[in-house]
Amino acid sequence: MVEQLLTQPRTTTDPMLPNLFRIHRVLKESYDTFTVELVSLEGYQTFPFAPGQFNMLYVFGVGEIPISISGDPLHPETLVHTTRAVGTVTKAMRELKPGDVIGVRGPFGSAWPVKEARGADVVFVAGGIGLAPLRSSLYHILSQREKYGKIVLLYGCRSPEDILFRKELEKWRARFDLEIFVTVDYANSRWHGNVGVVTKLIPKAPFDPLNTVAMVCGPEVMMRFTAIELVKRGVNPENVYLSMERNMKCAVGFCGHCQFGPTFICKNGPVYPYSQIQSWLSMWEV
Repeated sequence: MVEQLLTQPRTTTDPMLPNLFRIHRVLKESYDTFTVELVSLEGYQTFPFAPGQFNMLYVFGVGEIPISISGDPLHPETLVHTTRAVGTVTKAMRELKPGDVIGVRGPFGSAWPVKEARGADVVFVAGGIGLAPLRSSLYHILSQREKYGKIVLLYGCRSPEDILFRKELEKWRARFDLEIFVTVDYANSRWHGNVGVVTKLIPKAPFDPLNTVAMVCGPEVMMRFTAIELVKRGVNPENVYLSMERNMKCAVGFCGHCQFGPTFICKNGPVYPYSQIQSWLSMWEV
């Protein structure tokens, strides 16, 4: 399969034809979560993407899965994806070594409203691995820090062992222009921080609700209650954005697997304003 792709003519207009990328590094983030860094095998110097978009990653002989891009948009020469090893494809991906080849389709989907948020306070709310899809927008905003108001990151995990990007969080915590609050559901004897669900952090977060854009990613139940609490705090529902990452098969709206209400997440999402999907979130099995 790889040899055929290398020898056949390339067409950048075919969204179903993967580009070939080489594994540069595989980084262990936690006991079940890892990051893969990819570089192009086909001569592309850069692979531009917008914060919030996703790629379809294809492990040859195993299968294909959608994963949001978690790298820095200012460095598109390297594609970065962070995911959990929970299925056949991701478990196979975790075993890849530097130099192995993987297929990449994309980028696809809508983006976080980083331009629309200029001049406002920005609140990031992440649950578990939901920090990974938010990281690219945080990179972007921090690279243009003077264009935004207060920047707040609220991050909730199951346990201290599940916290992602630990070194980066410590680096961000050292900044005076970024507020970070971390909480865990289950603490151990070494944890001296917040304990409880991430929504409990919202009342104590320092932001102006009347001039705030919120970006939320995590399990759907967590995002639903987070959006409710943000609106209660005074944030306009139109300024609350959720990433509705679900299992997608084709990424171009052909298969219908990711239908969400009258939309397809791969084409109309994954980033939606809460005002658009508020009623669907409360419906069973939508």
